Amino acid sequence: MLLNHEELSLSDLFRLLFSSDVEKRKVVDSKENKEESFERRWLMFVSIVVQKTLQFFSRPLSFVGSCIEMWLGLLSSNGGFGGLLLNVLTGKVVVPDKESATFVSFIGNFDKRTELDKSIERGDPRYNAALAMMAAKASYENPIYIQTIVNNHWQMEFLGFFDFHNAYQNKASTQAFLMRDRAADGSETVAVVFRGTEPFDADSWCSDVDISWYELRGVGRIHGGFMKALGLQKCLGWPKTLQQSGPEHGDRPLFAYYKIREMLTEIMSQNEKAKFFVAGHSLGGALATLFPAVLMLHDEDVLLKRLEGVYTFGQPRVGDEKFGKYMKRKLDEYGIGYYRFVYGFDIVPRLPYDDANLMFKHFGTCIFFNRNYHGQVVVEEPYKNYFSPGGTVGMIWNALMELTRSFTIAIDHGEEYSEGWLLTGVRLVGLLIPGLPAHLPRDYVNCTRLGPPHLLHSS
Repeated sequence: MLLNHEELSLSDLFRLLFSSDVEKRKVVDSKENKEESFERRWLMFVSIVVQKTLQFFSRPLSFVGSCIEMWLGLLSSNGGFGGLLLNVLTGKVVVPDKESATFVSFIGNFDKRTELDKSIERGDPRYNAALAMMAAKASYENPIYIQTIVNNHWQMEFLGFFDFHNAYQNKASTQAFLMRDRAADGSETVAVVFRGTEPFDADSWCSDVDISWYELRGVGRIHGGFMKALGLQKCLGWPKTLQQSGPEHGDRPLFAYYKIREMLTEIMSQNEKAKFFVAGHSLGGALATLFPAVLMLHDEDVLLKRLEGVYTFGQPRVGDEKFGKYMKRKLDEYGIGYYRFVYGFDIVPRLPYDDANLMFKHFGTCIFFNRNYHGQVVVEEPYKNYFSPGGTVGMIWNALMELTRSFTIAIDHGEEYSEGWLLTGVRLVGLLIPGLPAHLPRDYVNCTRLGPPHLLHSS
């Protein structure tokens, strides 16, 4: 049951809300004849309206984001507000280049750390998780920035950054990059890293709030917005092969799943010691979870046997209970580690709601960290739904403690953990919207660095 907000007409939208005959609605592509639940039709109605609203404001939203990033870039390039004012008066203002190796995104301004933790070396159980999180954080930046970080700071090999097409949005709206970490013994690990939701990107938000579902036979029902972002094809679904290159196909756009699978197949064939992992933060974590699911659907045994792990950070729910059971069985069968990191009261892992109307559920174990970065392996994060009954007071108190911690964390753990004015400001906002600051990549980086190594064995 896929929602098509592009086909929206006002009359059709209200008929969807008040009539159970969903197959007659242009805004719904469904094999179901009826949807008797008014609550579920209401959620579909809201999802379509929100998507349409986001698309309407996509340009002004992008413009506001560009202005904010440019202002932060001006402050950074000119040594803060005082330096910028002096440079304006002397005519020596340094204007940042948004496509340069030094320009940092809005998300990146909350945590400008670029170096890996030197105390976490290969062989440490935290190594892949720490690398995955730093890569997930870097994925929000421009390609030149990412390439510079990977090649020059981490001494690894950048394999490419891609803007992948979404057939339902009819544009490139899914980003990912690949890199390779070579070891002295000839083994190598390729990282596939999906970008999460950018705050001022309407297309990413549309993927998040598109709560339609797509069912894979024998697998379960999966979040439609995420499936579309990964490369779901109109009418065709998930064909095993999809030609994306060659003169006869013209300028056919690249779709994430198919292009990444093609690249991994070639890389793995060149080195029998090569393995890979997939990772992502937020929306990127959802795509990192679904990528191996489609590999399993297509019986890609060669790649699945080389898949070391799936690392997600602040990942939303992606499928129903049947899907979760399928994934757990398959991950165990191939010996693939699935590591779902959740920090504190992060809002995103508690969405979409786990209830009868939405059907979405997490699967596998969760590696949960509290505000002191003390971790434990649990079946589900505390208060599994955002603003669960009884959880509101605790969330606000936790947000207050996180704000207090921002002034002392550098004393406790060192200068690299120091928090700037921008993050402190967002932590203040967290007193009104608890769980929002906890979703930022910074706390997840801290979790991978300060958390105990045994957690990844326990999971």
